Amino acid sequence: MSKRILMVEDTEDNRQIIRDLIATTEYELIEAADGAAGVAAAAAEKPDLILMDIQLPVIDGYEAARRIKADPALRHIPIVAVTSYALSGDEAKALAAGCDGYIAKPFSPRQLLAKIRELLS
Repeated sequence: MSKRILMVEDTEDNRQIIRDLIATTEYELIEAADGAAGVAAAAAEKPDLILMDIQLPVIDGYEAARRIKADPALRHIPIVAVTSYALSGDEAKALAAGCDGYIAKPFSPRQLLAKIRELLS
């Protein structure tokens, strides 16, 4: 069975870029367009990895990551913040919220795929 990745991203263009990237791999992609839907999808789908935007409607990616990591059934799932928040301290803030990795937008597809493979291996 292929590993499943949940992408929580509100911008359609960014979702399409990640969709195209994941289509070249053996992974299956699940999508959510806001933070609350992302938390619900994580609980329902139990993905192997979550790609989490930070600037999201409903609840932001920091809060979504905290909620996922607070759930004993979900806390083992690695979360990678994929965000345009790239100022000094933003990576530390994402890691403090429970993210296991951090990639700044715009990202290199090769860099994102390397991080995905590292966390799913």
